[in-house]
Amino acid sequence: QLQASGGGLVQAGGPLRLSCAASGVTFSSYNMAWFRQAPGKEREFVAYIRWSGAATYGADSLKGRFTVSRDNAKNTVHLQMNSLKPEDTAVYYCAARMLGQDYRRPNAWNYWGQGTQVTVSS
Repeated sequence: QLQASGGGLVQAGGPLRLSCAASGVTFSSYNMAWFRQAPGKEREFVAYIRWSGAATYGADSLKGRFTVSRDNAKNTVHLQMNSLKPEDTAVYYCAARMLGQDYRRPNAWNYWGQGTQVTVSS
């Protein structure tokens, strides 16, 4: 089970930190990801952190602003978002899987959290 939290309303340029707590799995063996979905748009890959801690990010517009990290001792993955923009407004989802390909595709992930709303005002 994945439980996402930390969303909210923030002004453009501000930071926000999302968390995703996992339970019922051997968290350290799982690869974790963040996706987001804006109204009327497809779910978009944001970031991927492997069980080893190596990270990969999605669109170029995210690099340098978003940082994904994990705390295996607390079964938690975080997404630190800085310099937020109105176009970052979306529901953010965490996802988990052990193995697979095409990590950018939502259907390549096995487990999903419920999503947390992030709204960035201009």
